[in-house]
Amino acid sequence: MKIIKAKDFVADRAWGALDIANMNGITTRLHWTDQPYRWHINDGEEVFVVLDGEVDMHYRQDGHEYVHRLSAGDLFYATIGTEHVAHPIGEARVLVVEQEGSV
Repeated sequence: MKIIKAKDFVADRAWGALDIANMNGITTRLHWTDQPYRWHINDGEEVFVVLDGEVDMHYRQDGHEYVHRLSAGDLFYATIGTEHVAHPIGEARVLVVEQEGSV
């Protein structure tokens, strides 16, 4: 059993993570960041949940780029092949659920 207070988590680098669970090859990780990630396409699906702060999620679909601001409690679901990058607004803590070893 684990109880984790997301607002208290700070990593030593942007996108540093706390591994919470690995359930049959699906990982759940808590990330802290104050810097953008990089454009990428995951090997599988991804669920990205903002727990604290705000994140501008940029994604490309059908040759167009879109941006949506996500606040605490908001969720972004990336289907296979969705190119995306997260840009936090200040510090943010996010929960990411994805296939083990995914980008």
